[in-house]
Amino acid sequence: MDNTGYCNESSTSDEDMVEIAGATLDFSTTEDVPPLDRDKGSVMEEVNGVPKLMDLLDDPVPGVGTYEDFNTIDWVREKSKDRDRHREITSKSRESTWALVKSVSDAFSGWLLMLLIGLMSGALAGGIDISAHWMTDLKEGVCLNGFWFNHEHCCWTSNETTFQERDKCPQWKSWAELIIGTTEGPFAYIMNYLMYVCWALLFSFLAVTLVRAFAPYACGSGIPEIKTILSGFIIRGYLGKWTLIIKTITLVLAVSSGLSLGKEGPLVHVACCCGNILCHLFTKYRKNEAKRREVRNNSSGLFTNSYTRLVLFYVEFHTPWHLLELVPFVLLGIFGGIWGAFFIRANIAWCRRRKTTWLGHYPVLEVLVVTAVTAVVAFPNSYTRTSTSELISELFNDCGLLDSSKLCNYDNANVTKSSNELPDRPAGDDVYTAMWQLSLALVFKMLITVVTFGMKVPSGLFIPSMAVGAIAGRLLGIGMEQLAYYHHDWAIFRGWCSPGADCITPGLYAMVGAAACLGGVTRMTVSLVVIMFELTGGLEYIVPLMAAAMTSKWVADAIGREGIYEAHIRLNGYPFLEAKEEFSHKTLAMDVMRPRRSDPPLSVLTQDGMTVEDVETMITETTYSGFPVVVSHESQRLVGFVLRRDLTISIDNARQRQDGIVCTSRIFFTEYTPPQPPSSPPPLKLRGIMDLSPFTVTDHTAMDIVVDIFRKLGLRQCLITHNGRLLGIITKKDILKHVAQIANRDPDSILFN
Repeated sequence: MDNTGYCNESSTSDEDMVEIAGATLDFSTTEDVPPLDRDKGSVMEEVNGVPKLMDLLDDPVPGVGTYEDFNTIDWVREKSKDRDRHREITSKSRESTWALVKSVSDAFSGWLLMLLIGLMSGALAGGIDISAHWMTDLKEGVCLNGFWFNHEHCCWTSNETTFQERDKCPQWKSWAELIIGTTEGPFAYIMNYLMYVCWALLFSFLAVTLVRAFAPYACGSGIPEIKTILSGFIIRGYLGKWTLIIKTITLVLAVSSGLSLGKEGPLVHVACCCGNILCHLFTKYRKNEAKRREVRNNSSGLFTNSYTRLVLFYVEFHTPWHLLELVPFVLLGIFGGIWGAFFIRANIAWCRRRKTTWLGHYPVLEVLVVTAVTAVVAFPNSYTRTSTSELISELFNDCGLLDSSKLCNYDNANVTKSSNELPDRPAGDDVYTAMWQLSLALVFKMLITVVTFGMKVPSGLFIPSMAVGAIAGRLLGIGMEQLAYYHHDWAIFRGWCSPGADCITPGLYAMVGAAACLGGVTRMTVSLVVIMFELTGGLEYIVPLMAAAMTSKWVADAIGREGIYEAHIRLNGYPFLEAKEEFSHKTLAMDVMRPRRSDPPLSVLTQDGMTVEDVETMITETTYSGFPVVVSHESQRLVGFVLRRDLTISIDNARQRQDGIVCTSRIFFTEYTPPQPPSSPPPLKLRGIMDLSPFTVTDHTAMDIVVDIFRKLGLRQCLITHNGRLLGIITKKDILKHVAQIANRDPDSILFN
């Protein structure tokens, strides 16, 4: 008796090969699929010598209820499974003390899981930050007391440093001093220059090589893919252990190389990897895709806010702002909106060129060339040579009497040492020199970030965007400060900016500019203001931040509606349905559903009239993710819906567990099975894998309602009926294609380009 496999040879779909985040993937092989239980013997029972029909779903079948790679989860089914699980645990908790303990443990597991995720992701973030700081300083020199000390830690214990030159100590040696024995002269400068470029090239080469060799998913920021995964899409391996390990290591290398990128976006990816891995410790989350996405959503959002406030650049301002300063704040918002729209268009054009030309075939060369250009141009300018996080921290700083930064080199002749608040003062020569250097740094950062974001190394966008805005804001703040000092008798300054008063805070302008540019790129508003508010801890600065963020968003939206992450989602063809996108076209479900008039009839299963061979032939000849079940081909009365994966696994499992299943065995989706002739092979009952309540709408339902249903319920598909008869089906992919077509975009780019 042939009991080994399909009656027909299977074939791979024409969409087997796709590219995601730099990795070429083969759909014809499926990983992370639970193996079939092949060790169990026959469980066929006989009654009076006649085989008894077995419902395979009486016992759990490995693999049924799971999803294939690059498919969308069924949110409704996952939520229903979790409710059923919770009801079962609650009902059993009344039966015994042990069941009550298990119920309490199940309720507490979510809090424990979040604690573990916080500890793990926080430890990794701290390690990344410390390592990146050390390796960034390694490009300029080394500590003789211990090579593992960065510049700041090396000089902590030195007794030979002064407050003004606290970064200079005999324990820290530059590479020129170690190699040629001097720190002065052109040869020393050239040696330091050369070592800086060599270290940068080494770090970037290691980063891109490790990503390509071990974890292609570790490149980029990860936020577009995280948003797609949180919407219900399956990308196996994207949140796996290898991705976590390689992303953690290569993020340190990429940041240390001096490339114009940040680590906040990749750290969100790292936190989600931690959440995904730790979810496997708890049955409640391991077996439910929807619950896992809830966890990933919570560690991603809170982590970014806390990390930004506690680790990066917490600042404190002492001078309140004046109402008239809203004008320059709004100007910064306009600049941020224009810069954000320009950056998105330029970066998407460059990334599209990378995908469609020879440039995409040489990612290592691209990274090395961009790194070389960045290092060569950045070294001569102290504001581009330093790490971007340190640059932003210096720009946010409110100058004091003891600050050694060139930005704080003011004329302090008329300031007493006992003054708690410093008045506006004339700028010294170093301030004007710093402004020229910052202007050059601004142009450089604006251009180099366009080609850096999207390369095959971990790369975030928060820090580079904030740097651009902080530079512009600091320049405008210094200009306003000097204008108020030299023209305090003007009408706009009279009454609130008298001589000797502390009127303008350039650091506040830098923070407002950072918020404006970050908002222009990401289109964040409220969440952005919350992050920036946490940096200052002062409620009085919410209005300037909100004014800049909202102006930035309005200006950027007037030029282009998409933020950077939404633009990359569309560029990569990810199946993400944007919740904020408006749908105003008056079309009906019948206009979008398949099959169309020129298409072949809809592939359906009948509830009791098909054999194993018929079903396997339909599976082989189609690439659909599921099939509607109807009473008969003539009536087309809808019974339910069956997923392709569940159907395939159940048939394969039946061949292993039930004797006599052959190609001519009939498949039943009915509750009761009619009597079979004695000579016929045993039938197969698969009612247990069928969704008895698939979501349906009528053919005259407006598409804006259908789109809202897909958004709010997270549907994979929706069946279209007319007077109870099945007419067609609308999938999430059909929705996305229709939205793209209405927006005059290529509908075939959806679901991976």
